[in-house]
Amino acid sequence: MKNLVKISLFFFIGAMATSCAVVKAPLSGVIYTDVKAPFAVTSNSGSSKVGTAEATSILGIVAQGDASIEAAAKQAGITKIHHVDEQSFKIFTFYARYTVYVYGE
Repeated sequence: MKNLVKISLFFFIGAMATSCAVVKAPLSGVIYTDVKAPFAVTSNSGSSKVGTAEATSILGIVAQGDASIEAAAKQAGITKIHHVDEQSFKIFTFYARYTVYVYGE
């Protein structure tokens, strides 16, 4: 019975350790990530407005936010999207932030 408790505790700790703050990124560093990358392009011309939207995660336990293209476009009053970029930011496994940048008219 004692071994069963040890094995269960081992798997529980392992599961908790893997559910840390993560973020979608084209490249990811183990300790630190701060990467901005292209996401999408349309045939619309002009990009005088920029809207942003973001979502954050703390320890992979709490995650919140609306990092949708729709939210970023609405924030800047964009009706014709020219292109979209994304930025991923992470500090080890403690904090992660994902930001979407929408450019357009």
